[in-house]
Amino acid sequence: MPDPEAWTKAGQAGLLLVDLPVEYGGGGGSFVHEAIVVEELAKAGVNFASYIQDGVAHYIHAYGDEAQKLSLLPRLAEGTLVGAVALTEPAGGSDLQSLATTARRVGDEYIINGSKTFVTSGSLMSLVCLAARTDPAAPPMRGISMFLVETEGLAGFQRGQPLEKAGMHGQDTCEIFFDEVRVPASSLLGGREGQGFGQIMERMVYERLAIGVIAAATMEKAVRITLTYVNERMAYGKPLMDLQNTRMRLAECATKAHVCRVFLDDCIQRYLVGRLEPAAAAEVKYWLTECECEVVDACLQLHGGYGYMTEYEIARMWQDSRVHRIFAGANEVLMEMIAWSL
Repeated sequence: MPDPEAWTKAGQAGLLLVDLPVEYGGGGGSFVHEAIVVEELAKAGVNFASYIQDGVAHYIHAYGDEAQKLSLLPRLAEGTLVGAVALTEPAGGSDLQSLATTARRVGDEYIINGSKTFVTSGSLMSLVCLAARTDPAAPPMRGISMFLVETEGLAGFQRGQPLEKAGMHGQDTCEIFFDEVRVPASSLLGGREGQGFGQIMERMVYERLAIGVIAAATMEKAVRITLTYVNERMAYGKPLMDLQNTRMRLAECATKAHVCRVFLDDCIQRYLVGRLEPAAAAEVKYWLTECECEVVDACLQLHGGYGYMTEYEIARMWQDSRVHRIFAGANEVLMEMIAWSL
């Protein structure tokens, strides 16, 4: 689990909220600046969920009122407030229609009950952007609302132990629980109930594009470190690079990485001018993460037995990249979403 001080140090270094306005504590940049931060962290092998922090900030900036923006965004930029998005539930996975967490309006408060799982930064977060059902009688997609909940000292709120994952060991993930948790009615994001599903779909474009950035950077790095390895590693009296199979596999990996980079850059350009639709964001996340896992696996294979040793960077990349096909919407769900758009 990361050191809690990592967040405030990241804030001091200007790594947080780089693409939000200066008046709210941000860096005043665009998604290009966000992509640079995310890519450099990926290249360094640092599983630091800055894009989740920034994603929470974008929920607030897009749908929050001025009081929420002024209260929360500067603290997120400083890293004194750590944000998390809580959508997934133990029985629901990527299926938002089955959302079971409820938020019931009682006077000037909402009473929240339910649980969330696979919450990135869940152990350290102090602000959760929470999806809950506010109208059980409404159609599944229309009864969902989003809430901004500060968790410090919050009665009825609990965290589970950090979950033991196959990879990304430097990034904390846990379950969170709400038992008759009372929050002010002003915690509702967007001012009206029932807007949550639309908000999630709009903001998922940002998260899926960020994951595409990580996937592209990971592929390029995997090819680079493997190229170094096969030129140094000797087999049958000559470098591995002299074997035709090695050259062919690396040529394939390098080509996939190049094509993915071109696709990603096109999607970023479309995002900057407001033309990246949710289905296109699903395409970039689905396709790049599938290619990422293929490329990293092929590069691990070229390392032979050493590739399976965690002292080698390619092994850690292999462990960490696998989850990219699952989170922010499992790729199978995204393929359905893409199909619906056709």
